[in-house]
Amino acid sequence: MNGLREQWAAGRSTFGAWLSIPSTVTAEAAARQGFDYVCIDTQHGAVEYQACVGMIQAIDLAGGTPLVRVPWNEPGIIGKMLDAGAHGVIVPMVNTEAEARAVVHACRYAPIGSRSYGPTMVGMRHDDYHAWAATGIAVIPMIETVEALQNLDAILGVAGVDAIYVGPADLSLSLGLPPGNNDDRTEFTEALLHIVKSCRDAGVVPGIHASGALAGRRTEQGFQMLTVSNDVLSLRMAMKAELDVARSAAPAPISDNPVY
Repeated sequence: MNGLREQWAAGRSTFGAWLSIPSTVTAEAAARQGFDYVCIDTQHGAVEYQACVGMIQAIDLAGGTPLVRVPWNEPGIIGKMLDAGAHGVIVPMVNTEAEARAVVHACRYAPIGSRSYGPTMVGMRHDDYHAWAATGIAVIPMIETVEALQNLDAILGVAGVDAIYVGPADLSLSLGLPPGNNDDRTEFTEALLHIVKSCRDAGVVPGIHASGALAGRRTEQGFQMLTVSNDVLSLRMAMKAELDVARSAAPAPISDNPVY
């Protein structure tokens, strides 16, 4: 099972990597680790369109499932990323039913949506891309504000929404909390559980930005799509760990060695 929608339909939890560095090397490296998806972040990451094209190719050719978080809910860029070969898009700050409908509309061909047909690049990877796109593309709006929570049932009721993706930092800010995961705060935990329950009731997959350490808690809460690693943080942590080891193993400076 390679397709996300197929795995979700089978009730499987899916674990992904997040890329903010514009590099085909890191994209291929991530795709070869066995993640269920690899998402390229063009919203807060340093990735421009041309770099994204190469990264999608690297992920795809390495046997991975490329997703793209687009900068905004705008049909032109959504279509462009799908034409480049993304298997789905994560769309930030979707707060209303109308905005969720706009996401679906941008991702689907007529008569369901308004995506323009022109698979110049991605058509090379599928004999019948039109047919593949109908089942292969995952439509994933982000839920990350109090407004979105208030409109959650209407958003989840939009036909064509496959999953939602919680942005914990923005959701926390909207709740009046510090950015990040606030599992020690009741309002944050209650918001997550409310999202999961509403998703289950609507038959939509609940997803969230997490970490390897948080994955157990989030799957227990009911999340089925979890990003558990990202390139920048992994690089920082690994480099810092190596530096700490090196410094702890280094001999003391000569000046610190008394001469008797």
